[in-house]
Amino acid sequence: MSEPYKSPLHAMSMTTPTDYWNDSCNATELAYGIEHGAVGATTNPTIVYTVLKQEFEQWRDRIFEILRDYPTATEDDVAWMVIEEMAANGAKMLAPAFDKHKGLKGRISIQTNAKYYRNVDKLVEQTMNFAEIAPNINVKIPATAAGITAMEEVTYRGVSINATVSFTVPQALAVAEAVERGMKRREAEGKKTDDMAPVVTIMVGRVDDWIKVLANKLNIITNPDYFEFAGVAVMKNAYRIFQERGYRSRLLAAAYRNHYHWSEFIGGDVVTSMPYKWAVRFNNSDVTVQDRINDPVDPKIVAELLKKFDDFRKAYEPDGMTVQEFDTYGATVRTLRGFNQSYADLLGIIRDLMLPNPDK
Repeated sequence: MSEPYKSPLHAMSMTTPTDYWNDSCNATELAYGIEHGAVGATTNPTIVYTVLKQEFEQWRDRIFEILRDYPTATEDDVAWMVIEEMAANGAKMLAPAFDKHKGLKGRISIQTNAKYYRNVDKLVEQTMNFAEIAPNINVKIPATAAGITAMEEVTYRGVSINATVSFTVPQALAVAEAVERGMKRREAEGKKTDDMAPVVTIMVGRVDDWIKVLANKLNIITNPDYFEFAGVAVMKNAYRIFQERGYRSRLLAAAYRNHYHWSEFIGGDVVTSMPYKWAVRFNNSDVTVQDRINDPVDPKIVAELLKKFDDFRKAYEPDGMTVQEFDTYGATVRTLRGFNQSYADLLGIIRDLMLPNPDK
């Protein structure tokens, strides 16, 4: 990599509109990301559980301090204190980018409780609490029917959202429309929106995962290479529509499984949010940094996926699903179950510190 760029990701960040986020709040990994051009980071229950295991010695002592300071706290209370503290630490590391870019970059995302995916009021309440952690917070809300309603309301209240549990063009469009409605309500009252930075995640790797699961469930065969482009095709179709309609939200690609989930989006006005291990792989690769966002996925791939998998049609076509169908889409259910399990695992760590197993 020629100077002055340290790596492919650094070159992408410096020469294209495409942003790089670190898909973790691990401090060491985020520092690596910032060194290579990262201007954002994210958390979710799985990430926090992983970080807690990685940095257990450090966090064990901190959790004991919390238990001493809050003698009536439940394990849920302690867990959310840890989650919020991790987000606050990441926010401090990203504050220079936040200041430099006047609020449009340098943010960390913190995720609402996945158990609230059906409850607008609880999603809004938790979001507004999270917004007080630091100025450079995006709040992750699931792109469920209740989540769409909540996203409009909190946008109106001035919070920059990050739509999560999102895999499809219909979800991305519903989120973007909700954000526009919220912003217009703010603007009608003379409130600022130019420092807000909403993003709409498409979990591209989980799209691929779900289509592979369906192939096994349906007991059918397709070209195995085609599976690797399902999420890419969805993301590119959503990006095309976002550009046509001029939405102020930016798309974000997450859930990395292969290099297409990075390389195919270079050049777009999008966010690429990647785990540390993938960032290192990409920086050690010979994949060239060149615009590919407008290169179409091979029509033969799209045609076969549409023909064989109705759930790909639901994900790819703008009217593939109604908002009421979001909650029961296969990838949504799988991901919500996974997030809730990770949260339960996180509570297990807290519980073992609060109530050490006497049988061990």
